[in-house]
Amino acid sequence: MALDCADPAALGAFWAAVLGGEVTFSSDGFVAVSTPGGWLTAQRVERYRPPDWPDGDPPKQVHLDLAVEDLEAGEAHVLVLGATRASHQPAPERFRVYLDPAGHPFCLTTLIP
Repeated sequence: MALDCADPAALGAFWAAVLGGEVTFSSDGFVAVSTPGGWLTAQRVERYRPPDWPDGDPPKQVHLDLAVEDLEAGEAHVLVLGATRASHQPAPERFRVYLDPAGHPFCLTTLIP
């Protein structure tokens, strides 16, 4: 998965920490993160605008759902790493929505689809 952003180094470091991976390649415009489950990349886009979740302009185009054993502990972990809790929370007892440092929404859930 590749994520557009204004600052690939910061976004790559965030996702490496969240996913337990490591930044394995970095340039001014691109960062590759190797994780136990695969690769995630961040790429610089000129005039990047974060998606507006849950609707808006620009719309959300993709998001990650990450399974955790404990929502409270998972929330504390991603917040200290730089995520923010989204204002719209459709079912916070089952899953919680956050925004990564570039504004991409992602969810933590204890439910396995």
